[in-house]
Amino acid sequence: MRIALVVDDSSVVRNVSRRIMEELGFEVMEAEDGKVAIERAKERTPEIVLLDWNMPVMDGMQFLLYFRQMKEFVECKVIFCTTENDMTKIMQAMQSGADEYVMKPFDKAIIQGKLVQLGLLES
Repeated sequence: MRIALVVDDSSVVRNVSRRIMEELGFEVMEAEDGKVAIERAKERTPEIVLLDWNMPVMDGMQFLLYFRQMKEFVECKVIFCTTENDMTKIMQAMQSGADEYVMKPFDKAIIQGKLVQLGLLES
């Protein structure tokens, strides 16, 4: 089974993301912050991470920088799913190793389109 990791401090967003990813054929793990996400990823390597930016303990950018240094996750795709819409932050995320960037609120069609672009789903 293909594994997705949803990282967001909002349980509502995690639930919506879980539903979308399960409908797209992924098994889903959840984490409420970047620190917990690292632990989950070490338990079972995800194929895709849906990542929020603003979270307590370890935010999305801190997670991304740490995650991208770990060789076991080099093939994993990361999509930032956030309310951050400042072009400087978007560029920072992409330069730091994010594969895609999605603005909240998002829906199944948006996520599915990004997964197709990343080669994780067929169109």
